[in-house]
Amino acid sequence: MNLRFDDSSITVAIVGCGGFIGSHLLDAVLERTRWRVFGVDLDFYRLQHRLNHERCEFLCADLADRAVVERIAKFPLVVNLAAICTPSRYMGEACEVIRSNYDHPAALAEACAKSGSWLVHFSTSEIYGKTAADSGELLEDSTPAVFGPVTASRWSYATAKLLAERYIAGLPGLRWTVVRPFNFVGPYMDFMPGVDGEGIPRVLANFSTALLRGEPLKLVNGGKAKRCFTSVHDAVDFLFALFAAGTSGSGAAPDAASANAGCAGVFSQAFNVGNPENEVSIAELAAKMRTIFAKVRGVDVSTLPEPQSVSGEEYYGVGYDDSMRRMPSVAKAERLLGFKARIPLDVALEESLAWFVKHYSV
Repeated sequence: MNLRFDDSSITVAIVGCGGFIGSHLLDAVLERTRWRVFGVDLDFYRLQHRLNHERCEFLCADLADRAVVERIAKFPLVVNLAAICTPSRYMGEACEVIRSNYDHPAALAEACAKSGSWLVHFSTSEIYGKTAADSGELLEDSTPAVFGPVTASRWSYATAKLLAERYIAGLPGLRWTVVRPFNFVGPYMDFMPGVDGEGIPRVLANFSTALLRGEPLKLVNGGKAKRCFTSVHDAVDFLFALFAAGTSGSGAAPDAASANAGCAGVFSQAFNVGNPENEVSIAELAAKMRTIFAKVRGVDVSTLPEPQSVSGEEYYGVGYDDSMRRMPSVAKAERLLGFKARIPLDVALEESLAWFVKHYSV
């Protein structure tokens, strides 16, 4: 596979192009390469500045349409970011969540296996299951996964994603790479309920919404769970390290580490993408965000409502369950791709929150 960044004949298909990660990836592809982009999503409101770009073609469509899947698989590189990943929907819409995160990716993987495309499939850190507070590093190829009971429909998303990974890995002839994100954050993340989406978004957009509306930040089960937050810019840099290492052509790799990794280091592999140095409890995250919001708005933090603790069932509904810690091992990405996330938590949070305040104030 020859994926030189300066080759204008290459088109990358980005499924979920209009979403949070997809919009950042699209910008980076247009800025760092000469590739064309075939973008597929259900809406493109984040991409108003790119809709008429000469190197882009956009298709408003769903992976449930087999003809759309076949069209996507004609391109040499397919990045699948499409998913239902809103926590509140895991309980109330479990069947739809499973279809979105297993049925549709499986069909796309089958099509890519037939066409010979390289499929870069975005999974989730949730495939590691119900981790305890004292859980250590999560390793891609050896950490066992334990999930909650079938009555805890919160695991509908994670089990569908895990099954999709297993199906992809088992398809004969498929050239694949799985990406497991650990809490990507940045501008364009999620939505504000009642404005451009419904339900409960992920924690960063959730807290940002509460701060902008002058409401208390809700700490589910006291906010004791810990997460590692990763800037979306680091995530995009990871993808470019992956693309570079997955090419057999000369001149595509940005550095010696990526060039030496070679194609064998990226295919049939799952990679954690996270920043272990950015680990905080959700309660600590709330405190940081209150401080940063006060700075962004030029107010005293003491004027902001204090966080409030709520039960998971009260906040998300019946069937809620949680992981208490998710600490990624990132040794594989560093060893095979020469990649390491670098953006500190406070920098990522301030960029995210400043964008959110500016965007939704307007």
